[in-house]
Amino acid sequence: MGDILGLIGRRLGLGLIILFVISIIIFFMVELLPGDIAQAVLGQGATEENLAALREQMGLNKPAIVRYLEWLSGAVTFDFGSSVVTGERVTTLIGERFMNTLFLAAYAAVIAVPFAIVLGIIVALLRNSVFDRVANVLTLTSISSPEFFLGYILILYFSVKWGMFPAISSLSEGMSLGDLLYRTFLPALTLVLVVTAHMMRMTRAAIINLLASPYIEMARLKGAPPWKVIVKHALPNAWAPIINVVALNLAYLITGVVLVEVVFVYPGIGQALVDAVSKRDFPVVQACCLIFAATFILLNLAADVGAILTNPRLRHPK
Repeated sequence: MGDILGLIGRRLGLGLIILFVISIIIFFMVELLPGDIAQAVLGQGATEENLAALREQMGLNKPAIVRYLEWLSGAVTFDFGSSVVTGERVTTLIGERFMNTLFLAAYAAVIAVPFAIVLGIIVALLRNSVFDRVANVLTLTSISSPEFFLGYILILYFSVKWGMFPAISSLSEGMSLGDLLYRTFLPALTLVLVVTAHMMRMTRAAIINLLASPYIEMARLKGAPPWKVIVKHALPNAWAPIINVVALNLAYLITGVVLVEVVFVYPGIGQALVDAVSKRDFPVVQACCLIFAATFILLNLAADVGAILTNPRLRHPK
């Protein structure tokens, strides 16, 4: 147990260091943008008094390192300042949007994860069959297609031609769960198509890689049916790579939804990031980027912990 806690502690410390480095990159990338930030926010018609007031509000009169330390100390307590466009607290502005993104990611994950694992097991059972070849072609097509392209294809058929689902995922307060699932089905399906293919192929590869192992050959010689060989013998030893790829795809579902949210006008944090970039709302941009980075690092840590718990060789490295 001590070895596991030590490994988790080291990976958590490494994650915090990486997040600190990313925070420096995020903050100073904004600083390196050409031109006057206040002028970019207010436009060319702004008066000197308004520009001076905005510079004072954003702390642009202070040295960059001082502003970074103030921003970092606020970020540690989830205080990212105020929006320069609306004046609203950034935490309030993106809090509900982030919950919407988490809901969409969870919606897609509930469908994609079990479907991908089961499909990967079936394809491994039917290796080199027609079903295996068709599945490989379809998954390669899905992986190679950009999210926005898949989204527009789904809108074309499911919304325009067939009229089954709305093209725009507009949400409102007081919606029932059924109505919410109905309105967000197309963006969730787009994410499912993107991540299912990757998880299915990794599940298939992990199981097939183990089928040549001596203990698998022994199970076959004892007369165990193919499904039992895979489910009871191969799958438990394949969990480590499967958990890794599932965690990485869950990270993508949260951090990679920007294009999907823009296509379906879904009110998530990705849409908020795009709106903030177009309006030069830099406090919101910095907060969204840092949240994306922290989420990705946290889910990578979860993948490492899952791999450690499911692999005795990682639990006992000596």
